[in-house]
Amino acid sequence: MVETRALSQPSPSINAWEDVAFRAAVSATARKKLIIAALWTEACLSFPTLDALREGFEVFPVVDAVGGTSVIAHETAITRVTRAGAQPVSIAQLACELQRDWNRTDTVQAFVDELTEAGIFLKLG
Repeated sequence: MVETRALSQPSPSINAWEDVAFRAAVSATARKKLIIAALWTEACLSFPTLDALREGFEVFPVVDAVGGTSVIAHETAITRVTRAGAQPVSIAQLACELQRDWNRTDTVQAFVDELTEAGIFLKLG
């Protein structure tokens, strides 16, 4: 995992891609894949996603870690960034992709606990 603290600081801009400190933090990782969540889908997620895609990044918007000003605004923004090349994911899908399989026992318990606590995994029994 990459240290994300610097990337998770609120940006004063609606479009984080235009924030010099944010761009510097992204560049410092030397990675070309971005997982992105935001406050508003139609602005705070869409604008940096579209800019990053234009610059050759693979962008993975987490669709259930962002909200729009309405359902139609959220859905329209996700459609727009998807058509531009973004690859939408859900929190559960992303977590499972990072966990990969149950043989990675050093992270299984935290993985299950956190997704259960968040209401993503059902509490059975």
